[in-house]
Amino acid sequence: MSTQSISAANPVDKSLPEVTGVKGVYLWAANLNCIGMGMLRLGLVIVLLWIGGLKFASYEADSIVPLVANSPLASFLYHYPAPEYRKYMNKEGEAIPDHQQWHESNGTYPVSYGLGAIIILLGLLIALHPLFPQVAAVGSFLLIGMSCVTLSFLFTTPEAWVPALGDAHHGFPYLSGVGRLIIKDCIMLGAAIVTMADSARAYLKPEA
Repeated sequence: MSTQSISAANPVDKSLPEVTGVKGVYLWAANLNCIGMGMLRLGLVIVLLWIGGLKFASYEADSIVPLVANSPLASFLYHYPAPEYRKYMNKEGEAIPDHQQWHESNGTYPVSYGLGAIIILLGLLIALHPLFPQVAAVGSFLLIGMSCVTLSFLFTTPEAWVPALGDAHHGFPYLSGVGRLIIKDCIMLGAAIVTMADSARAYLKPEA
């Protein structure tokens, strides 16, 4: 297999006549693929490490309860079935001892800590691309799986949609704050696929 066939993107042929004007702008843009890939990977790492770290904060652990409790794939992680959690939800920055005690007995915090550790691990694996691209490819592959699970919450979490409280705009397709947060994982999924492919190519590319 030739080096050209496995390159991330064929570079612009330097032998082509010099172009100016609008086409020159497109030529400049076409040469940004390497910078773009680096920024994409860096963005993934920053988001994963930051969000993973926040999973160790109680307010973040509380906020994911509706997602996990209503999911057929993850509800077994908690001790109490949905929708019991609704009586014990805390607003961000709010600390109600009775609610926190319920979350402790529900297993809310250990589940969040475990999820945070996994997310941080994925970020670290992807960050290893310059040294071990094969490891980074595995990290991106695992992130694909995590993104698919997260997107499934859109179909299982009632709180993902605007409730019928009087406004004519409720239910599908009107995403609530929770739903808008979930739908952004479509971008995460695409970024994971692209970085996995790039890391795999870097691993397979023959050494010069």
